[in-house]
Amino acid sequence: MQTVETVCYRILKISAILISKDMNDSKLMNRAADNIRILAASMVEKANSGHPGGAMGGADFINVLFSEYLIYDPANPDWEARDRFFLDPGHMSPMLYSVLALAGKYSLDELKEFRQWGSPTPGHPERDLSRGIENTSGPLGQGHTFAVGAAIAAKFMKARFNEVMNQTIYAYISDGGIQEEISQGSGRIAGALGLDNLIMFYDSNDIQLSTETRDVTVEDTAKKYEAWGWKVLEINGNDPVAIRKALDEAKAEQEQPTLIIGKTVMGKGARKADGSSYEANCATHGAPLGGDAYTNTINNLGGDPTNPFMFFPEVAELYAKRKAELAKIVAEKYAEKATWAKANPEAANKLEAFFSGKMPSIDWSAIEQKAGNATRAASATVLGTLATHVENMIVASADLSNSDKTDGFLKKTHSFKKGDFSGAFFQAGVSELTMACICIGMSLHGGVVTACGTFFVFSDYMKPAIRMAALMEVPVKFIWSHDAFRVGEDGPTHEPVEQEAQIRLMEKMKNHKGHNSMLVLRPADVEETTVAWKLAMENTSTPTGLIFSRQNIANLPAGNDYSQAAKGAYIVKGSEENPDIILVASGSEVSTLVAGAELLRKDGVKIRIVSVPSEGLFRNQPKEYQESILPTGAKIFGLTAGLPVTLEGLTGYNGKVWGLESFGFSAPYKVLDEKLGFTAENVYKQVKAML
Repeated sequence: MQTVETVCYRILKISAILISKDMNDSKLMNRAADNIRILAASMVEKANSGHPGGAMGGADFINVLFSEYLIYDPANPDWEARDRFFLDPGHMSPMLYSVLALAGKYSLDELKEFRQWGSPTPGHPERDLSRGIENTSGPLGQGHTFAVGAAIAAKFMKARFNEVMNQTIYAYISDGGIQEEISQGSGRIAGALGLDNLIMFYDSNDIQLSTETRDVTVEDTAKKYEAWGWKVLEINGNDPVAIRKALDEAKAEQEQPTLIIGKTVMGKGARKADGSSYEANCATHGAPLGGDAYTNTINNLGGDPTNPFMFFPEVAELYAKRKAELAKIVAEKYAEKATWAKANPEAANKLEAFFSGKMPSIDWSAIEQKAGNATRAASATVLGTLATHVENMIVASADLSNSDKTDGFLKKTHSFKKGDFSGAFFQAGVSELTMACICIGMSLHGGVVTACGTFFVFSDYMKPAIRMAALMEVPVKFIWSHDAFRVGEDGPTHEPVEQEAQIRLMEKMKNHKGHNSMLVLRPADVEETTVAWKLAMENTSTPTGLIFSRQNIANLPAGNDYSQAAKGAYIVKGSEENPDIILVASGSEVSTLVAGAELLRKDGVKIRIVSVPSEGLFRNQPKEYQESILPTGAKIFGLTAGLPVTLEGLTGYNGKVWGLESFGFSAPYKVLDEKLGFTAENVYKQVKAML
């Protein structure tokens, strides 16, 4: 129940919004939306590729949002307190590029180069803050989930910095995004946390690429979101007055996220070659209008088919006016921040530090690990230190915090709750993909360091998000425990085998800067775990995967120089010069090699043991270093609890890998070690056969 004070506050807030907003004439707003429709259709037409229909239907909302509501600094796109806009349906990029062109972020010539080589207007938007694009729009459903993450990060910031971090997060979703399963996870979480700073527009046009939505969607979407705890408003999504009214009501909401269901017309204004309506037609969804249909459409919208790439003068004036308004709004915001900073210098310095991306100083050598522990437990020890030293770190878990040991962080803080974001732990529930995307969204918001944990086998649910994090170069830390078949009694459904090979492919994939798109680390013992976390925290340019064991692991020989793990692969202490054979592994298999080496040495065999927590890092080292660790032509034996291919790139043509070539089995892990050949005795046997 709302108190009298709450109701009065909402009335005052609505009044303030209405008074402060200089209402634009509906005729002008419709003209501006038509300008966006013309540009969007023309971009697709010129490229002979793309999706015009949805962009044309959504033009009214995007115009109202950018010309009247979205608060950002045109001169400072990185301004931390700006509103954020997240586009989910990336195929509607012509709509976004067109409105951003009106806002001065793109030139008309750049719109003409839509989908072309080297163009800043690719088929799906790619994150570029200088252009006003907050997220790369990938598979449907992820974009609006990033927005949920950004809204959580904004709440985290507001809990610490009050009104100087009081922005609104806007999201735009389509029928496809509503259908993608991830929408259930993000809808549930946003409602449960009461993200009243999140406003999402649902472009409900009843048309999909190959069918009408009624053929595949029969549920009541409004009731679904209401059941999750959202405020739901249903409007004519092509009416600027209705859009404005809905946004005002959503902005005044103090308890819930808001979903604005806008009934729009796919291909609004489109006409066929014979002049009849081409609206609400699947054909306009994913293909150029073409020929006379395109010409008739541009004419119908008041444009010039011979010169479609232009801003109507009155529309250009509308956006010039908005730019001037933003300059005034932002100047006032900066003045308020300056006054606040003067009164709160410590908090002001902290805010600046959070958004600088720089890590606070951590004495990694002071972290004491218990010898012989599981690396997941060692990770918990590190997380306990990070919880007290990195004030802007947020850790999440998919209902596994006491198993993936992210509770090492949780024990030093508390979980987010509706109305309380003073803690720093995000309980995501059982939703690995949603959790990953939300953590990416937090990172996209900026000012926070995010990490999320689950079992390694469930990384399968996270692959689309991991790929997007790598593409956007977002430094989320993925924590994966229960790294191999040694999960044991849980059986093959919970025992990762092929997962390490899959994740390590991301180390081989280069991002557009030419760097490894991801850092993947599987430490050999508790001390190497500390180094792995150090490398993860220092990696601020790509995502990091940290793969930890469930079972205890014997420490590597005393005196081992763990700092060498930063090179991706190094020689373990106690190895001989001029070895007869080199033994290679990552994770818990390294200690198995150490045990096997003791048996081999009794036969006079000279052994070099190499720990390879990250092949990607190793391949980045100078050729001379790589050769000093794994000389060309050397006999190399690899041991991996994953597929043999995981190490075959290291063992080479003269080597051999003992791995697991099938799904796992249900049994105690020590029994599995014996049955599957992951013992010192089998290492001895396999190496002797090679020699």
